[in-house]
Amino acid sequence: MSLCKEKSTAGEVKESGMRRNGSVRNTKAICSVCKRMFKEPKLLSCLHTFCAECILQLEPFSPLLPSSARSEQLSFTVLCPECDTEVELPASGVEGLTTDHLALDEVFMETLLMEKSVLCDLCGDAEGEKRCEVCSFTLCDFCSQAHRRQKRTSSHAIHSLDELKREGRLSRRVLCSLHPSQELRLFCECCDLPVCLECAATLHRDHRCCPMNEVIHQHGDRIRELVSGSLRPRLTRLEDALKCVEISQDALQARAETLASEIRAFSLAYSSAVEAHCCSLLRSLDDLRLQRRNQLQLQKAQLQQALCDVRGSVDFAERLLTCGSEAEILNAKEVTIRRLLNLLESGFDPRLAVVSHDSGSNICFSPRESAGQVNDFPMVGVLHAKTVDPSKCSIQGEGKSKGVEGQRSEFVLVCRDCAGEQMGKGGDPVLVSIVHADKKDCKVETTVMDNNDGSYAVSYTPMEPGSYSVWVCVKAQHVKGSPFRLTVKRKFQRHRGIFHCCSFCSSGGVKEARCGCAGTMPGGFRGCGHGHKGHPGKPHWSCCGSVVESSACALSLVSGSHRGHVRTVEL
Repeated sequence: MSLCKEKSTAGEVKESGMRRNGSVRNTKAICSVCKRMFKEPKLLSCLHTFCAECILQLEPFSPLLPSSARSEQLSFTVLCPECDTEVELPASGVEGLTTDHLALDEVFMETLLMEKSVLCDLCGDAEGEKRCEVCSFTLCDFCSQAHRRQKRTSSHAIHSLDELKREGRLSRRVLCSLHPSQELRLFCECCDLPVCLECAATLHRDHRCCPMNEVIHQHGDRIRELVSGSLRPRLTRLEDALKCVEISQDALQARAETLASEIRAFSLAYSSAVEAHCCSLLRSLDDLRLQRRNQLQLQKAQLQQALCDVRGSVDFAERLLTCGSEAEILNAKEVTIRRLLNLLESGFDPRLAVVSHDSGSNICFSPRESAGQVNDFPMVGVLHAKTVDPSKCSIQGEGKSKGVEGQRSEFVLVCRDCAGEQMGKGGDPVLVSIVHADKKDCKVETTVMDNNDGSYAVSYTPMEPGSYSVWVCVKAQHVKGSPFRLTVKRKFQRHRGIFHCCSFCSSGGVKEARCGCAGTMPGGFRGCGHGHKGHPGKPHWSCCGSVVESSACALSLVSGSHRGHVRTVEL
């Protein structure tokens, strides 16, 4: 039985089962677009699975491609209906996507649970009671016995359908798309692709093809390492950060309600002028609450999206490693690893979203402070809510864009409120991160000093030259212009020798004295002398041979022993 035939049979059985029972118990067998059991499930690069027909109905997202991109079989992008990630479809279209064999297993398992009876795939008359794990045939009792008696199929593993239903796991073989009668048993290391025996003997004849059981550990361990070592802890941090944001929302709302009660109680003692003053205070408070709520809502949305991406990928990768066969893991490992690496390399850090639980505590009401006059009546009661606005903060100093290798640099962060005025006090959560643009593991240690006047001195010492990315965040949000680009130049190399006319003169005629110009003299002298071979003809540095007195030493760029080039200095 070919894979196409098996898909068709599963599709027919699923439709009849859904009509009788009205619902499907296993949500892993359901396409989230058409709300029906999968039919030709395809795996997108974000590790979400949909029916091939459902993917075909998605509109191209990329605005650069012509509207006839589908007909020309060009590569185009679509938005995933599950996570809104922009994913690229191959030039061959939906057929070029990886088939989700785990979803096919779930569909067939669900059909077994929904159907009261399934016909035998061989005779087509009797009720199927068993299933051959190798051939993927549903067999009646008579055909099962005949299957065991045949020499070619006598060693095949046959299981009872009732047993499969109780276990809830169906083991299926993965067939070759080019040779539907052949099972994928080998893995071509050159093409990084599972192949069947016939493909290995023809299309991959000159390639190195190994049995799957010899390479499964290598690729499976890679996925397991990404999940357990990196993404599983990241998932925990995202969940914790999301809880912090939700707690902050409740705290902000509670704080706003408490202050509103205080303001109302205070305003009741006054006349209509006081009532007008009260309404003004409440409007100010509501504006502040909306401003803080919008900030928290933005953080919550970012965390939810990141959490959804990581959780979906982790769940799929763990299910692939737990439930997938060797062929299934190798078949989906490329798209899985690529997605997991993309998540790890994403710039979003959940630690930036962890905010304090009392985001509204800096809103204070002073009932005895003078508030001027309202309708010629002296008023008291002022709402203080001066808080830092990251979009109004500024960075001062050249240290944010220029630096020198091995030298301490500094810049100043000035925190301002929404009106653009300097805060006048410190204590705000400031986070500074400096990472090399090409070497992600090369981070620069930073020191942040609170000046207690709304400004913060940030110092750092880069140890490697190159381009860096500088993140400056206040209250988990980037300040204006962040991230900045920092260029660290190589440290100026001082000369370690002397500026002389020749090594013969400067060393007092010692034969062993050498010079950075590599000049030689006859008579056994290793160094340079006036007018002899290699002499530059003018005064020069003994360490590197440069004839420019005010220059950087090129000693670090010259191969060979440095000690020999500075010999004349020692002498």
